[in-house]
Amino acid sequence: MEKIFHLQENGTTVRTEILAGLTTFMTMAYIIALNPNLLTNFDTGSALWNGVFLATCIASALAMFCMAFLANKPFALAPGMGLNSFFAVVVSNIVGLTGMSYVESFQSALVIILLEGIVFLILSLLNIREKIVDAIPLGIRLGISPAIGLMLLNIGLGSNVGVYSETGGPFYVMRDFFGALTPSVAKTNMGSGYSTMVLTVVTMFVGLFVIVILSKHGVKASVLLGMLVASIVYWIGDFAVLGVNPFESLSTASFVPPFSDMVETTLFKFDFQGFLQIGWFTAITLIITFCMIDMFDTIGTLVGTASRAGMVDKDGNMPNMKEALLSDAIGTVAGACTGTSTVTPDEDEDFEGAKCLPEAKCVSLRYCGSHREAAAQYKTLSRYMRENELSPAGFSREVTMIDFGITCDPEKFVTEISIPITEK
Repeated sequence: MEKIFHLQENGTTVRTEILAGLTTFMTMAYIIALNPNLLTNFDTGSALWNGVFLATCIASALAMFCMAFLANKPFALAPGMGLNSFFAVVVSNIVGLTGMSYVESFQSALVIILLEGIVFLILSLLNIREKIVDAIPLGIRLGISPAIGLMLLNIGLGSNVGVYSETGGPFYVMRDFFGALTPSVAKTNMGSGYSTMVLTVVTMFVGLFVIVILSKHGVKASVLLGMLVASIVYWIGDFAVLGVNPFESLSTASFVPPFSDMVETTLFKFDFQGFLQIGWFTAITLIITFCMIDMFDTIGTLVGTASRAGMVDKDGNMPNMKEALLSDAIGTVAGACTGTSTVTPDEDEDFEGAKCLPEAKCVSLRYCGSHREAAAQYKTLSRYMRENELSPAGFSREVTMIDFGITCDPEKFVTEISIPITEK
């Protein structure tokens, strides 16, 4: 493991990576079901839904293996949320333009994803895509990630859960529950869905509260434990309040859809003839649109998560960017071949690499300037230690207080250097 992934060099351990990987999977697992729901218009159980379900798993796994072994980066990849919604809209429009069935239109739209992936694959191999990343000002690169986060926040607060009842629906937490003037108004509007909504709200806040408290106390598995507690609360409420057995559906559930459904509907099912029916101008426009969205989505996610995890250099560039972009392109091609929309780095990364340093008596120096000036500051500390008969008692510690996340001017960076010492 050490020879392949250089764990010590990256300041991590096998235990930490397993825990972080499990947490990341739990925060992304919803994509496995949501992606086929969106791409098939919630046609659950159909052959197309089963095909997209398997395609989501296979393409994501292949892309993440490439990211691990080619780029040695802990980034998870999956069909992008937002891109899949746009893909579904395109499929519906193709149905309206050509009169083809939804499955035939879906297979025609897969050609767009295939061509997009091939374009990105060529650009990545020729280093053109990496040069495009370098040409984008650092401030814009860093601004893409929070913008995506705000979009996800809007989705989460506006349509995080939909509750149906005899009075209609879907009803959403922030808009319909908290937006109601009084609880009685919400109960009247939602009908029988009101109890489910109350349980959803309680579960949401309990999970959030647990995550915040555990994170405050430095528990590494805070997100994972918060999700577990929230799930247990909902299961108990489902049984005790709503009178529903939350595990009843497991008795008839199919955990692995038939592989034959994917072979029949999505696996290498490119309808080039149907694709040409939408017209050259529309086809080229769609390819360019998907390329642009995926380009900025990937850049924002890679730069944002890499910056948060300390994986960028002094200039804000991520090492092995070419390999990371190549993994993204391979994932997109694999997604098109198996039957899903664009595969891209996911925003729900959770890095668990932080650890508490042992308490120590240190000599410290805080300076303003670029990281290149650190060597001169170490000389100043060394001279001070000699003059005061102090000896180093451990590795130095550097705390970046102001960096690229606040300013793009290296001369305004603020760094604190501390060296553990013992007195003679």
